[in-house]
Amino acid sequence: MEERGNVLRIFQETKKAVERGDATTIRNLSNQTNNTAALTNDPDNIAAAVIVYSLSKMVERADYKRLPGWGKFYETYISCIDKIIKSVEEKNDKLYEEHIKMLRKAIEKLSGKLKIYIQDVFRKASINKASKLYEHGISMERTAGLLGITLFELAEYAGSKDLPDTQQIRTVDVKARIKMAMEMFE
Repeated sequence: MEERGNVLRIFQETKKAVERGDATTIRNLSNQTNNTAALTNDPDNIAAAVIVYSLSKMVERADYKRLPGWGKFYETYISCIDKIIKSVEEKNDKLYEEHIKMLRKAIEKLSGKLKIYIQDVFRKASINKASKLYEHGISMERTAGLLGITLFELAEYAGSKDLPDTQQIRTVDVKARIKMAMEMFE
């Protein structure tokens, strides 16, 4: 894992924001992870961005909490985040990946409307985060591959977004991305 400290901080702060029910902070944390993922192409940061963004969507949707199975799913989700934090602290990348997979398996165990809604949240989160990576200059093909979505899904989403007239998507070479990252920390 290239950005262990960043992933750890993101999940720790996410856990606190979840306890407060603060979906906005969770979404902002996801965006921070996405920026790091764009600079490093680190799959662990990309997975963290999708998980955290999905969680922000679930926290802000009160109607999910009334569906059968929500309580158990939520407990599993929070437990996995705790385990992810512990595995990152212990520098156990294999365990980190297992806990990420556990989150996906928890979704598979759901049934009815809740399963459909949560799967949709994760799918849309993947597409959203892929679009952000693409905006940061990572190729559409690479971005789609990293997040397990189709080029068509990404192209359709990216093409439907209204960008301000002053903003243009352009590919930035690695040296320029590193320079931009360094400037952010000055």
